[in-house]
Amino acid sequence: MTSSLDTASYRRTKDVGDAIDLSIEYLLSIQYPDGFWWGELESNPTMEAEYLMLMRFLGIEESGVEEKLRNHLLHAQRDDGTWGLFYGAPGDLSTSIECYFALKLAGMPPDDPRMDAARRFILSKGGPTEARVFTKIWLSLFGQYEWRGVPIIPAEFMLLPTWFPVNLYEFSSWARATIAPLLIIFDLKPTRDTPAAQGIGELYGMPRDEVDYSLKRPERLFGWETLFYAGDAILKQLERLPLPARGRAVRKAEEWIIAHQEADGSWGGIQPPWVYSLMALKELGYELDHPAMKRGIEGFKTFWVEEDDRLRVQACVSPGWDTCLALIGLLDAGVDPGRPELVRAGDWLARRQILTGGDWQMKASDTPPGGWAFEFHNNQYPDLDDTAEIVMALDRLALPDERAKRESISRAARWLLGMQSSNGGWASFDKNNTQTLLAKIPFSDFGEVIDPPSADVTAHILEMLGQLGYDASHPQVSRALEYIFDEQEPDGSWFGRWGVNYIYGTAAALPALAALGVDMSIEPAHSRILGAVRWLLDHQNEDGGWGESCISYVDASLKGVGPSTASQTSWALLALLAAGEVEQPAHLTAIGRGIDYLVGSQGEDGSWDEPYFTGTGFPGYGIGRKRESRLEDPRSAQGRELPAGFMINYHMYRNYWPLMALGRYRRFLAGDSRPSPGDLGDSNGRRSTSPEGYEYRQDKPDRRLRRLLKIW
Repeated sequence: MTSSLDTASYRRTKDVGDAIDLSIEYLLSIQYPDGFWWGELESNPTMEAEYLMLMRFLGIEESGVEEKLRNHLLHAQRDDGTWGLFYGAPGDLSTSIECYFALKLAGMPPDDPRMDAARRFILSKGGPTEARVFTKIWLSLFGQYEWRGVPIIPAEFMLLPTWFPVNLYEFSSWARATIAPLLIIFDLKPTRDTPAAQGIGELYGMPRDEVDYSLKRPERLFGWETLFYAGDAILKQLERLPLPARGRAVRKAEEWIIAHQEADGSWGGIQPPWVYSLMALKELGYELDHPAMKRGIEGFKTFWVEEDDRLRVQACVSPGWDTCLALIGLLDAGVDPGRPELVRAGDWLARRQILTGGDWQMKASDTPPGGWAFEFHNNQYPDLDDTAEIVMALDRLALPDERAKRESISRAARWLLGMQSSNGGWASFDKNNTQTLLAKIPFSDFGEVIDPPSADVTAHILEMLGQLGYDASHPQVSRALEYIFDEQEPDGSWFGRWGVNYIYGTAAALPALAALGVDMSIEPAHSRILGAVRWLLDHQNEDGGWGESCISYVDASLKGVGPSTASQTSWALLALLAAGEVEQPAHLTAIGRGIDYLVGSQGEDGSWDEPYFTGTGFPGYGIGRKRESRLEDPRSAQGRELPAGFMINYHMYRNYWPLMALGRYRRFLAGDSRPSPGDLGDSNGRRSTSPEGYEYRQDKPDRRLRRLLKIW
């Protein structure tokens, strides 16, 4: 593509070059000796509160750790006495209860002004009976809530066959790994003695024997929620009976936990299944020096971030994700693909391809493995999104063993194609994980319990396939494009499942279409792309940047609205650059202003500052995708504090996304908006065959795509 941008009128080239050089220098300076990049994954203070409670539950005493956790909890407390789930969020009831109780366990007196402020907020919101299920579980473990008030899943659930409509493998990977140990905890209902001075009776506003612990009756008279509500009551009655299958179910859950522990001691590479698995094994009689327990306890320390006299606990770690995105940023910036630092990173990634099976095989048994994990260790749950981005990075690197690299990419492509869901899209960890019924059980008042396809993950995989040479003539690409088209919002944007929010989704979709060779200048594609571009232009801030609040997940008026951030500005720029010049001169002016924002906000060391949370773990809808209507489930009516959500501040987002945007802008000025072709391309950047053996040519008429667009 030849840019009509008048570079004389946009005297930015030198400034952009300087900003790129600074950013490259900064990223290379923070690379780990082994070759990877790894930034902090910041979430919310329930991580520290629950880790402190875990130590108490297991009976672990480690000098100074509890004090550092307490210090961080006090540091994270807001002036109004509350704790929240993301930067700038309103106070959250459940988060505040967990932090308050953890502080009391750590010796904070209730008459401390900070504790008094927290208590007044908690009482104003109704106290523990209004908290989410997982907060009630933690309180019950210490006798501060009643187990009879916690929705349960019976241990016998572990015995349900995979053909049954509701079974363990219909839950998302993260929920599945959490539920298995909880089945044991629900069955045993352990309680640790808590000194009266460390209890939280003052949060109830009434004597504990007068508290109503019963589950809230659903608002609807008829429906699945009502049926599950009645079922919970029946199950609690059956719990009292010595059912013959219960012992077998508990043993199967125990075996499942042991079999699913990773090499680093984790379960699923994330905090929830890790803490519950340790507690479940402890209750089954595993001593702290048992290999599984010892590995799990020691491994948790890789999640620690110590700073001065404070200790933060990450919910997860992201070296796979950070490394591939840092590589793409450096390559986009023009760094030599054979530079030693990049080769070292590529080798580190290549060695970590997962060639063993996992839970994903339950619905893709005929698909050979070939993915990568988000974390250092998570062989059970390779991540489709990570795999796509890692392939895009490896494809552009000049590694010593090119044949091995090609074989690695071929395995990954085959695995991803085998993981496509029946609706044409791709999810994050599983195939056809779409049983929305699970979100209606009383237990599921948190996060997302299933893992359906999303537009952003699907777009990243399409972008990868386009880079490898696939186009719309490939039947699976065609189906995925149809899914992407169906997911576009009427205003032209796309919903962001794993990033905040519509800016992220739109920034994934447009580069995918460009990578597949969609001609942005002809109809009907032009009108669709133009709608996305206009949406982005309409949401650019006065300072030239873009931003979007996490609250846009519950308040549609905040779609694309929020203070400018480096990462979200970069996403918008990546989308606009991929779209080409569909609307001059407004399009080009917006790009220039966005670039000015990035250059002007860069720090002297080459990095950017970003306190806002722009990553998404769970929007909190339960069903893992955007709800079409709140009538689907009354519990979807979250407040602005996102009580069922989980938001993330990836500390490296502020650095590699801007480098991508600046690098692609510089190529845009030079008349080239596409990534460098892979190493096996011919002189025109084409390959004769795809990694899975399909023959094609990228320059063939794209009739299938045009037909799809017309139908759409």
